[in-house]
Amino acid sequence: MTAHGVAVTGLGLVTAAGVGTKATWDAVCAGRPTAADDPRLAGLPVTISCTVPDFDADRLVDRRSTLVHDRFTQLALVAAREAVAEAGLDPATWCGARVGVVVGSALGGVATSEAQQRRMAERGPRGVSSLLIPMFMHNMVAGHLAMDLGATGPNFVTATACASGATAVGAAAELIRTGRCDVVIAGGTDAAVTPLMVSGFARMGALSRRVAEPAAASRPFDADRDGFVIGEGSGILVLERESHAAARGAAVLARVAGYGASADGHHMTAPDPTGAAASRALTGALEEAGAGAGDVDYVNAHGTSTPLNDLTEARVVAATLGAGVAVSSAKGALGHTLGAAGAIEAALCVLSVSTGMIPPTANLERQDPEVELDVVAGGVRHVTVDVAVNNSFGFGGQNAVLVFSS
Repeated sequence: MTAHGVAVTGLGLVTAAGVGTKATWDAVCAGRPTAADDPRLAGLPVTISCTVPDFDADRLVDRRSTLVHDRFTQLALVAAREAVAEAGLDPATWCGARVGVVVGSALGGVATSEAQQRRMAERGPRGVSSLLIPMFMHNMVAGHLAMDLGATGPNFVTATACASGATAVGAAAELIRTGRCDVVIAGGTDAAVTPLMVSGFARMGALSRRVAEPAAASRPFDADRDGFVIGEGSGILVLERESHAAARGAAVLARVAGYGASADGHHMTAPDPTGAAASRALTGALEEAGAGAGDVDYVNAHGTSTPLNDLTEARVVAATLGAGVAVSSAKGALGHTLGAAGAIEAALCVLSVSTGMIPPTANLERQDPEVELDVVAGGVRHVTVDVAVNNSFGFGGQNAVLVFSS
């Protein structure tokens, strides 16, 4: 079987930095944190989040959207439309059967579920929306993208916790490589900044308690980090068979060169401190890409700002790639977008490859002395990025690593 090259020809981003790829890239490159006090979380132990500002679903999606879509689907629809437009593709003219959709989500439509539970408590069963189930279900985000774009090829959702978006991109690349699709709309989305979800993460001790200074709360690899800031967003990439992109004269932003995945098999929420499985995912992605440790110019780290994750990841990267590789985390600026994170950060890797810019790690003021890496901070680093790695790790010990090349 012939293995086809996988090109990235379009990007779409919706994050706490704003709607559109440019807004997110500008904020990340400026090292500008987006965390702020969230009135919806008043009275909870943690009251800060990174949420999309001024997101008007009536304007950005359509006027019926709030009746039929959970917010996690709305964010993905907007990101996907941007990505397809940048790719120069027209859903009205493409062969929909050759276009797939693979989207990752960790928590699905939890905002709808919580709202409808409150309605049931207040009004009884007849107060519950007849659309509760299709709004809440994980798979519906991929279904809605297919309906919106006329994509009738393979269609599914990946759920590997905070690695979901990266897993989706990896699975989508396989659909291209094996010839099943010419184009795949791939990425991740989550909108789980709700009182119940925030309370659950807070009870676990996963969230930063630096609520008096929200902008400084998410600080990956910093010695004073104390947890992540929950965020929301969506990242969508258009993956395309290289020969298909070339035939229509499309600009190639980067290539998906490798994908590796593994499971820690260690603990429900804590990473395996040995990092053995994470290292195996990284090594596997590099092997598929035909790249060696010395070829990697940049690692976009999972870098959640939690004590255990950052230290374990740093040890894995240093042991596998060497301590001198340039590393940064976007979560200092954007917070942790859960199932969307891997896809948003994959898009940032593509931008680093295409622009030669490595964004800094926001709020990194005093690097943890145990993090023996070249963590970029203080400003953009301008270098040639021929090979970039994107690490994503999730609860349950699920690891996904992507390699992008020029």
